Amino acid sequence: MNPRLETYLEGEIRTLRSKGIFRMPRVLQSAAGARVRMDGRDIIQLSSNNYLGLTTHPKVVAAARRAIEEFGAGPGAVRTIAGTMSLHLELERRLARFKSTEASLVFQSGYTANVGVVSTLMQEGDLIVSDELNHASIIDGCRLCKADRAIYRHLDYDHLRDILRAARRKTTGKLLVVADGVFSMDGDVSDLKAIRVLCGEFDAIPMVDDAHATGVMGMNGRGTVDHFGLKNDWDIQIGTMSKAFGVMGGYVCGSRPLVEFYVHRARPFLFSSSHPPAVIAACIAAVDVMETETDLHTRLWDNTRFFKDGLRRLGFNTGSSVTPITPVIIGSGAKAARFSDELFERGVFAQGIFFPMVAEEKSRVRTIVMATHTRADLDEALGVFSEVGRSLGVI
Repeated sequence: MNPRLETYLEGEIRTLRSKGIFRMPRVLQSAAGARVRMDGRDIIQLSSNNYLGLTTHPKVVAAARRAIEEFGAGPGAVRTIAGTMSLHLELERRLARFKSTEASLVFQSGYTANVGVVSTLMQEGDLIVSDELNHASIIDGCRLCKADRAIYRHLDYDHLRDILRAARRKTTGKLLVVADGVFSMDGDVSDLKAIRVLCGEFDAIPMVDDAHATGVMGMNGRGTVDHFGLKNDWDIQIGTMSKAFGVMGGYVCGSRPLVEFYVHRARPFLFSSSHPPAVIAACIAAVDVMETETDLHTRLWDNTRFFKDGLRRLGFNTGSSVTPITPVIIGSGAKAARFSDELFERGVFAQGIFFPMVAEEKSRVRTIVMATHTRADLDEALGVFSEVGRSLGVI
């Protein structure tokens, strides 16, 4: 290794170790369910985005198997050359129907969807206005284009109005307002009605990233646009299929011209191989399950209320969460990391989250319940949280 590179890397790792936050990822040794085998231990999983438990749903698994038998293991090309299969088009039709839009386009991940959609649409002379706590993929999409950027304070729509008013006085270019539907670290929700009113007032384009809202918010998990009753009055919906869908991939839903534009211009779509058949078939089956097995959505929210109330009764600070994402705010990165380690030793996995993912003083363990957790699972987890919280002086 180059000596200068080695010195640099060793120094960075020493810094992480000195702060008590050096952690390599734990290794999952079973299917991603409510209880899993991880690092040789049988544990309750509270850090998965598998909200509805669809990673192991029989219909989803069976669809993946059938697709391999019929279509093979891979697509053999990018979508725009020879990699678009009938399965891809079927998934895009199903997603558009699920989201109540004219069309949809599948990307390789939620990350590439955000990067591609933002960076392709917005050009020099345009302005992107973004919530300060938006996901890193939105931030990177902003950085990759020549449009100007402005940040509004988290969920502060008076501040958003001020930015849009000042911007519209200066430019006739496109204004894009982009926000997470559900914020991944705090579990709070954007007020899409307020955003839509402001976009109408200042001729701006509304865009939402519903990565943590699809499968969770709205009727049968159709997302925040449906939740706020805006399904016929919203321009761009982004999402991922790696969370509630239980598989992988990303998508944009909107008008047919919007989708046709991205087919020809979005670099992440143009220069990445398309998804293998098993993945696409599993995603189609996941949409079917969301539409028909509504009890999963109901159980997700029942479990969410039960666990969130339990944490609060114990005295934990769960911030402003109103969704299945429930942070347990600890205060320092080293203490959050230790809290996570102590939970794991007692049979519960809740990942420690610290800078740069959140501000140092807001370090936490982040919990996410699933529809497939039993009350016994959640009672046991609450008991472990109580024990660790008291031993570390958090409660």
